[in-house]
Amino acid sequence: MAAPKKINLALQGGGAHGAFTWGVLDWFLEDSRFQIDAITGTSAGAMNAVVLASGLEAGGEEGARERLEAFWSEVSREAQASPIQRTPLDKFLGEWSLDHSPSYLFFDVVSRFASPYEFNPLNANPLRDVVERIVDFDKVHCCAGVKLFIAATNVFTGKIRVFREKEVTLDAVMASACLPQLFQAVEIDGEPYWDGGYMGNPPLYPLFYETDTPDVVLIQINPTERRQVPRTAREIVNRLNEITFNSTLLRELRAIDFVTRLIEDGKLSDEEYVKVHMHRIAAEELKPLQASSKLNAEWDFLTHLRDLGRETAKDWLDRHFDDVGKRSTFDLRAEIT
Repeated sequence: MAAPKKINLALQGGGAHGAFTWGVLDWFLEDSRFQIDAITGTSAGAMNAVVLASGLEAGGEEGARERLEAFWSEVSREAQASPIQRTPLDKFLGEWSLDHSPSYLFFDVVSRFASPYEFNPLNANPLRDVVERIVDFDKVHCCAGVKLFIAATNVFTGKIRVFREKEVTLDAVMASACLPQLFQAVEIDGEPYWDGGYMGNPPLYPLFYETDTPDVVLIQINPTERRQVPRTAREIVNRLNEITFNSTLLRELRAIDFVTRLIEDGKLSDEEYVKVHMHRIAAEELKPLQASSKLNAEWDFLTHLRDLGRETAKDWLDRHFDDVGKRSTFDLRAEIT
């Protein structure tokens, strides 16, 4: 059997839609043809990353698969106590969004006029308890086989902070997933942090500076492009968030394309600069879903997204496995122009 090919993973955030990424990771671990060298992640991507690293160190690939399933199962279990649920009509019609949920609509309005310091003064966050129960951070720090890079946004400076190695703590993961409309800023070493998606969803540059693996697989769950004009207030806010959370990623992709063209034209030495092979697994099936579905943690929905992720990863592997290590399969120029 041939040795596994080394890849780096870049995992986007997107709330419950991160269960799609779970499915992709689950298939990669089951298939066993890849060796993960490093992972960069933001928000839900950061959570998937630390759960995977903890599981790998504890029980190899099967251990990682078990930990990922346990994590998302716990997320779903905690969500059962939330007042924000789908309506019976939505369930009957098979709609995964929460747009018609009275509790969701009420919370959506309140969050535009009150901060989490006002409506959540105790800063309760059930997700923090889930991560703490599922992830053994001692094992994450011992997982020498996979380098982790977790991104958060420094509230004071507006700059990205990338947590590495033993800096990857429970606080760092929660900082990476701290949406300021929902949660109070996470303080680390006297500095407050918000969701990493504002400055890197996810950041790619650590993979180039701190690893020797040229192949990067981006698992993208936030659509870059939509071909319709948002007309309602909620649609406008949702589209603004998508644009904001993809903006730094597009800038990094533009820089990668620029350096690649210089190397191909002989203007930069390929001995000094790495020619990156970019790949993308995109969650196209998620594009029709409303943004409120990112808060839907029903087990049926999460496993539906997991299965979509597995199917998409399998299809991508069937078409592109031979390309990994040789060439990019993601047309950067078409993406950025």
